[in-house]
Amino acid sequence: MPAVIITGVPGVGKSTVIDAAQKAKGYKVVVYGTEMFNVAKAKGLVKDRDEMRRLDPEVQRDIQEQAAHAIAAMGDVIVDTHCTIKTPKGFLPGIPAWVAQALRPKQIILVEAPPKDIVARRNNDPTRARDPDSEEDIATHQAINRAAAMTVATLSGATVAFVQNRTGDVDGTRDQIVRILG
Repeated sequence: MPAVIITGVPGVGKSTVIDAAQKAKGYKVVVYGTEMFNVAKAKGLVKDRDEMRRLDPEVQRDIQEQAAHAIAAMGDVIVDTHCTIKTPKGFLPGIPAWVAQALRPKQIILVEAPPKDIVARRNNDPTRARDPDSEEDIATHQAINRAAAMTVATLSGATVAFVQNRTGDVDGTRDQIVRILG
């Protein structure tokens, strides 16, 4: 299977459905944020993943590039990542040109959900320290992600698919992803 990027806003349930797809089909999954965290931690820049979005964008770009090359060397994988990252200075591309060129994805799958569901999921997730966002903020972020996904597709020739992750239907969302991946 060629490289596939599965993405969505924080709290959409992306990692949950990727885990379900991995268990069902045995896909090799790499979490881009974990690779970035490993690079940043080795440089002494952060102690946890949530600190990365507060780093200067130039530092984040350097970390992104190093992680992209490490992932590209892994071969055919599903990359669990974000199209864009909301930072104090604005949205940072999660898959900028240099990442798209290194990964050369053949497929991008954007996991989405109604903003009210995402707010509820974030509020019920004690494992992460997320910045608060309104439903309008999340709707804007999802719209920006759609534009970013199509931009990455333009750079890489990948196709873009959208799946809805409805609350309580992880299996249905997993099945959508498995069908897309063939």
